[in-house]
Amino acid sequence: MQENLLTKNSYMVVFARNYYIGVFAMESQGGFLITKIKQLGDRVFEKVLSAKNIHAFNGPQGRILYVLWQTDGIPIRTLSEQCGLAITSLTTMLERMEAQGLIRRVQDREDKRKTLLYLTENARALKRDYDEVSRQMTEIYYQGFSEEQIVRFERDLDRIRQNLEGWKER
Repeated sequence: MQENLLTKNSYMVVFARNYYIGVFAMESQGGFLITKIKQLGDRVFEKVLSAKNIHAFNGPQGRILYVLWQTDGIPIRTLSEQCGLAITSLTTMLERMEAQGLIRRVQDREDKRKTLLYLTENARALKRDYDEVSRQMTEIYYQGFSEEQIVRFERDLDRIRQNLEGWKER
């Protein structure tokens, strides 16, 4: 029996021998796949760091460094928003990074309630290593993709990000 499947939105219309069988709700796996990709990506990132003998920072610390390489001297709240880590999670990580000589904390002169985060020279020197690992990760992620597919995929991911950021519990 030959089946023809037509998908529209989140439903699947099934035909067998050109006879209409029915409409079935399709289960979306987008959230599961995104979570799985993140887990696998984190593992591969750690392996790439190890293979390159980079032990000065781990994957989550790399996210923090990346944000600070873009904008040094930002408050913890801004760092939290930009790297997607909760302030409670950041506190312990920042203490460890400060002990490792990667960052320093400075009280904001204009607002004494704020603590600003700055990279040390040691952390600035690691940017080249991070960029190399990031380049290799990009090659791994997009192996077999055309430039057009990459652009479309990243545009769609950004739409999902915007949907999640704009979502308000009803």
